[in-house]
Amino acid sequence: MQGIDREQIDKFIDAALYEDVRDGDHTSLSTIPADKRDKAKLLVKDVGVIAGVELAKMIFERVDPTYEFEEIITDGSVIKPRDIAFYVTCNTRALLQAERLVLNTMQRMSGIATLSNRFATEVEGYDVKILDTRKTTPLLRFLEKWAVKIGGCENYRYGLYDWIMIKDNHVDAAGGITNAITRANDYLKENNKDLSITVEVRNLVELHEVLEVGNVTRIMLDNFDLPILKEAVETIDGRFQTEASGGVTLKTVRHIAKSGVDYISSGALTHSAGSLDLSLKVVK
Repeated sequence: MQGIDREQIDKFIDAALYEDVRDGDHTSLSTIPADKRDKAKLLVKDVGVIAGVELAKMIFERVDPTYEFEEIITDGSVIKPRDIAFYVTCNTRALLQAERLVLNTMQRMSGIATLSNRFATEVEGYDVKILDTRKTTPLLRFLEKWAVKIGGCENYRYGLYDWIMIKDNHVDAAGGITNAITRANDYLKENNKDLSITVEVRNLVELHEVLEVGNVTRIMLDNFDLPILKEAVETIDGRFQTEASGGVTLKTVRHIAKSGVDYISSGALTHSAGSLDLSLKVVK
């Protein structure tokens, strides 16, 4: 996935462990022998789509390079209560240091993957892609976008740096759509950058202005009523990519897909996802 690499993950794991462990897990240090090893299982207690198994491997490897991992269920699989996702065997003190980090990340990622899977299922049969947004938890965006992909939806821009998105505030501050699009294209040329451009429109008047100006990759049709959305897509007629956004929910996404848009973006994939109930238990 764009924007994610092992170095980034390792830095995240180190920071998360430092947040929790600092100068030591004194409970484990005082009660568990240093050379003790145990086997634990990841127990599923909810229905959904699992995500974070690959991340769990990396966390255990970070705390104990001698760990042994038996993967039973892979990322993206449907899960149900009493399923066992994996077994892990490692130093017990390391296991207990990693336990909460593994659970917190996997529960959050699985919640996002589950909701993303539901969105993807809703638009089956239509040639449309569901996109996430930047409505993510600060510093956890790479995990949340990873989970979106695992759930079957797609990542949009990763940040402000990899895509130009001219939204209503940019349009108003720039003095209009034409000014904003012209300046964006001039900026790309002057700085020798090759970035896609999305421009948001709020009504058909703004849409026609964009069609006159051109020089964009995608037109975002924001909060359009369904009949107007369909008219807008027909007006664009394939000249630019089309995207619907604004208030997209599981109840509305299929109706929106019927308009013929190429993309539907929804912040709900991340900001409205809950967490799946998982537990890590030592095998006695």
